[in-house]
Amino acid sequence: MTKTFILSIDQGTTSSRAILFDTAGNIVSMAQKELTQYYPHKGWVEHSPSEIWADTLYCLNKLAHDFHEEVSNIVSIGITNQRETTILWNRKTGKAIYPAIVWQDGRTARFCDSLKNDENEKTITQKTGLLLSPYFSASKITWILDNVDGARKMAEDGDIAFGTVDCYLLWKLTKGRVHSTDITNASRTLLFNTREMIWDDELLNMFNIPKSILPDVQDNAYDFGVMDSAIMGRDIPIMGMAGDQHAALIGQACFDDGMIKSTYGTGCFALMNIGDTFRLSDNKLLTTPGYRFDGHMAYALEGSIFVAGAAIQWLRDNLGVIRKAEESETLATSVNDTNGVYFVPAFAGLGAPYWNADVKAAIFGLSRESNAAHITRAALEAQAYQTKDLLNAMISDYGHNMSIIRADGGLVSNDFVCQFIADILQCPIEIPKVSETTALGAAYLAGYQAGIYKSLDDIKETWALNRQFSPTISAEEAHTRYEGWQHAIKTLLG
Repeated sequence: MTKTFILSIDQGTTSSRAILFDTAGNIVSMAQKELTQYYPHKGWVEHSPSEIWADTLYCLNKLAHDFHEEVSNIVSIGITNQRETTILWNRKTGKAIYPAIVWQDGRTARFCDSLKNDENEKTITQKTGLLLSPYFSASKITWILDNVDGARKMAEDGDIAFGTVDCYLLWKLTKGRVHSTDITNASRTLLFNTREMIWDDELLNMFNIPKSILPDVQDNAYDFGVMDSAIMGRDIPIMGMAGDQHAALIGQACFDDGMIKSTYGTGCFALMNIGDTFRLSDNKLLTTPGYRFDGHMAYALEGSIFVAGAAIQWLRDNLGVIRKAEESETLATSVNDTNGVYFVPAFAGLGAPYWNADVKAAIFGLSRESNAAHITRAALEAQAYQTKDLLNAMISDYGHNMSIIRADGGLVSNDFVCQFIADILQCPIEIPKVSETTALGAAYLAGYQAGIYKSLDDIKETWALNRQFSPTISAEEAHTRYEGWQHAIKTLLG
């Protein structure tokens, strides 16, 4: 029998990738290209849209060259992407009118502050589940329209298109025939009403953005269009799209209420499936669409930790206590504990559930005996404590304890980190066999729409466990250790 394949395009903050999966969810091949980061001013972060497109083409062409015979058996394509990053382009030429403003960019903080009042913030949260923040796309769109010569008039004349990266790639892949996005990326703009599932006129007026620039919004599994045959030698349907964290939720097969995926990369993003009812958090978490299949919505609570793996990079690049990130585990396990040291890696402030951008990173409990191993171990242990902060907020909002967490990202290769998370959370941690869960989620979406997977249960059956970590310390000991972390946080916030 001829094998069939699904192609995922995974356009992230630091690289663009194309990954070929078989229908069992196994990786067949991968091509990757590092993406250049541009920092034109302090606090500004940009990408080149033409470079994003060129890198994507490079990855697709490399796969087509290396696996020429398999290309003819690709059934469908899924796209996943860095969220919130904002691109505006000329509908006639297809060229971006300004560099992509990346989700990390903070240039619009003052503008967002000028909009902040009780009425605006309440309106935004009630309609979108989000916070009024430069993190999301709306203020970035406004900035481009107001700072690029002629942009606002072109937009009002219908000559400008807006899209997050998924939408931009779809436009380019279909040679400008399709201007669409999916429900998860639309929900990260501050312009989409996730209760009513529409672009919201009140929100558009708040940010002074014309509706004519916006894409159509579809389910995550949908017939988005067809990739032009000039790219890989044949027409291939594009049938799945989701923002990266939502794609990881799908890739981890978290389809049941209360299931949680937690991704440990540069930062950490945890999403809890809360079912089909929109509910706001009482604990400063975000309410976001998890996914939508066949018109059926599943919402999620989302918590963001700004610094996870970046703390290990800091130990390597700034302190020089390790040469490679992998050495952190060996150094941390060379001591029995942190000797009372707690490391709060708030290099970019504190994310959920604190949302305090003004605090700085700090190390508490240093003594004459403290050494590099204690500090390194404390940096790794911080990942568990930060996750505990998020999970406490989720449990409070959701009303139930979690039974299991599925974790992914670069840091889960560190067994010490995984075990300590399980210990502090007093909950099993599952690590999947396929680590590329974001790309896998996009493949699942495309495979579902193509009929390879007949139901979400079919997707669940392809998910495979690699390692599981169960708690090895008592609940009392976990609580005592966490109390030390909370004392450090209170000191920092105080």
